[in-house]
Amino acid sequence: MTAKPTRRLDEIRVIVVSETQHQRIAFSDTVRSCGLTLVDCITCEQVTQKYAQSDADIWLIDSSYDYKMIAAIEASKPDTVLVGFDTAPFLNESQRYAKWQRRLKRKLANMLDMPEIIGSKRFEASNRSWQFVVLLGASMGGPSAIKSFLDHLSTELPICILLAHHFNDKMIHTLPRILNRHNEWRCQVITTTQMLQPGQCLIAPVDKKIVCDSNGRVILAEQGWEGEYKPAIGTLLKNTSDVFGADLISIIFSGMGVDGSQHLEQIQENNSQLWAQDPDDSACASQPKAIIDSGYCQFVGTPAQLAQHLTDYVTEHRHSE
Repeated sequence: MTAKPTRRLDEIRVIVVSETQHQRIAFSDTVRSCGLTLVDCITCEQVTQKYAQSDADIWLIDSSYDYKMIAAIEASKPDTVLVGFDTAPFLNESQRYAKWQRRLKRKLANMLDMPEIIGSKRFEASNRSWQFVVLLGASMGGPSAIKSFLDHLSTELPICILLAHHFNDKMIHTLPRILNRHNEWRCQVITTTQMLQPGQCLIAPVDKKIVCDSNGRVILAEQGWEGEYKPAIGTLLKNTSDVFGADLISIIFSGMGVDGSQHLEQIQENNSQLWAQDPDDSACASQPKAIIDSGYCQFVGTPAQLAQHLTDYVTEHRHSE
């Protein structure tokens, strides 16, 4: 069954089902690039929790096709269903990713009998009011350093801030009150999927993993962080670097351990910036020192110096209006 040819692309509603965040991000990016309306990106388990009945026109399923899934799809009576597709390359692998995306678009165009889908351009967040994502990583001694950094940084810059701070699960909700004092930054712990916004500092939760997509969405996952550190600075740094490339600036502040230093060679290949707090100025030097010792760190300074360097960097590299 095919969609009515008289319908506009943005009237066609799509649900994506996949067990991996990476695949959900790629499907989400492609659906938007086609001009279709994305209803949601969910796991198989969430189908019965949220969409036992849905008015979606298309289901893209890269998950187990069990009886619960079949029942949910039959209830929604979609125009078409696509089950299974190749694993998407990472967004920074531009040629391979574009080839993967073209194959998916061709399949959708044929299934819907809408050849205009093939000529659609890859989705770009052209209406976003920011240019750079600034990822801050910190641990022991971090709050005072981050606070000083924000105090010296204007909210008028075209940047969004993500903060990954090793913290107690119950105490992390006190962090916004500490960071918000004496500056205009809006700091909040992430409790739901939301969009990056300028003038805002979103704080990664301790109990659940987050991942960013190319539209600037911060997606709250059902599963927790993997590994010893929570939130996992290295994992988030890898994800944001893969997605934002040269538009990412990562800064590692005071902390114990080496979290954030796990994927630096790949981050370097993405042309993302990597800076660190001066270990001599840090309450706990091991975390920024690990970044500096890697040889990939491009700037070192106090929180105030880092804020000034960021201001100068953004001013020099920002896109012309």
